[in-house]
Amino acid sequence: MSFWSRLFGGGSSDTAKAQPQVEAIEYNGFRIFPEPQPADGQFRIAARIEGEVNGETKVHELIRADVIRDHGEAVEASLRKAKQMIDEQGARLFG
Repeated sequence: MSFWSRLFGGGSSDTAKAQPQVEAIEYNGFRIFPEPQPADGQFRIAARIEGEVNGETKVHELIRADVIRDHGEAVEASLRKAKQMIDEQGARLFG
């Protein structure tokens, strides 16, 4: 890849490879999209939580400081943390 392509965002980098998309998990009326974020060769626990409030779709972005080496384990940890937040806060996540 040329200098100019890298400078202006052309092409893709091996370090920025996208991880496979994970489908939404339904949990207690909410949708959880586990989306671990790459962080220094590991994955930061992260998820998007969506729910309907008064007929409107609301979104909460969950990002934790915790990092895990394996992408699959990070997906599972992201799901666990999102479920915990839903159990503790419910619709208050969006307010």
